[in-house]
Amino acid sequence: MGVKVKDLQVSVKGDKVHLKGTPGSVEDREKALLIAGNVKGIAKVSDDMVAKDDKGKTRYYTVVSGDTLSKISKNMYGDANKYMKIFDANKPMLSDPDKIYPGQVLRIPE
Repeated sequence: MGVKVKDLQVSVKGDKVHLKGTPGSVEDREKALLIAGNVKGIAKVSDDMVAKDDKGKTRYYTVVSGDTLSKISKNMYGDANKYMKIFDANKPMLSDPDKIYPGQVLRIPE
């Protein structure tokens, strides 16, 4: 999916996945976590990755029934038209702005 994590190690125990490695950026770290967490059957992601530019200020949003990216954008930014910012931050997990589903966790950039 184009996410760069050097020496990535993935271990799965039941419904939990653990990631270890060195991501190329905070965005790569967050996308790796989202990819792992959005796999069917995974309930929890444990993270031992640290990116050099990590400042720890990223927000996440769990999609609920009836959500659209525009609705989420209105709630998070006060502007429904900024939905593409959320879409772009979640590529390649999202292939279309209209294809999100309840339970999916999205990265919400500043």
